[in-house]
Amino acid sequence: MAQTFWTGEAAELLRVGPGFRLQDVDPAATPGTDGGKRDGAAELARSAQQLRGLQEKLFAQSRLGARERLLVVLQAMDAAGKGGIVNHVFSQLEPYGLALTAFKPPTEEERAHDFLWRIESRVPGPGVIGLFDRSHYEDVLIQRVRGFAPSDEIERRYGAILDFERRLADDGVRIVKIMLHISPQEQAERLLARLDDPEKHWKYNAGDVEERVHWASYMEAFQIAIERTTADHAPWFVVPANAKWYARAAVQRIVISELQRIDPRWPEPDFDVAAERARVAGTLELRWPA
Repeated sequence: MAQTFWTGEAAELLRVGPGFRLQDVDPAATPGTDGGKRDGAAELARSAQQLRGLQEKLFAQSRLGARERLLVVLQAMDAAGKGGIVNHVFSQLEPYGLALTAFKPPTEEERAHDFLWRIESRVPGPGVIGLFDRSHYEDVLIQRVRGFAPSDEIERRYGAILDFERRLADDGVRIVKIMLHISPQEQAERLLARLDDPEKHWKYNAGDVEERVHWASYMEAFQIAIERTTADHAPWFVVPANAKWYARAAVQRIVISELQRIDPRWPEPDFDVAAERARVAGTLELRWPA
């Protein structure tokens, strides 16, 4: 743990446990640190090497057959900062070992299949860190709140998600589910900031205002989804996100912590190191043709 910034273990402080109540989480809080914005930026830079090192080990061991991989699921209300997490945390990783999927509303083909069909194809392969910007949880969040699916189908989906995530875990996928939790007041300020900046108009979606009307229903839907689907092999973390600098540092620390749980190791070589050194040394005199 980086003691220069963290005063407590962020991953444990933010992990959902028994008796969790979303309404008890203060979106403006910064649990585990007494630092500020500048400290948070410094922490991101300082821990980037540790994060990349763990990623490289994870990828390297897969080359010799290890099945472990990490899947990070990001869920949040609009304008909660998912894009900033992608840009400031995951952009620090090597692209060969990162698979990013930003799920949009399902296509006609996707709607013709079960809701997990499109998710299954985007599960990261061995050695890869997968990042879902939204996910299968949309199917028990917005579809529950807006009544796009009947209640008995929503109930079925909780069980289907549990079975799906258990199956992934049994195949070596460590699943980390993160809710970025902002207040409705903070969301309003961010939406207004987008409207005030012509260069951010493209990020504004008029539909976000319509969804704000259902804020209480969304919080209830998140509470139920978290309660019904949190598990040791697929834990939920709720990250206060009013302070962007805190949310980014916290997500980075959670990812590092979960990679440490996987404990990737440099693979043992499947060749004679001394013999290969001798072979390489024997080519030192190679020259361009005269």
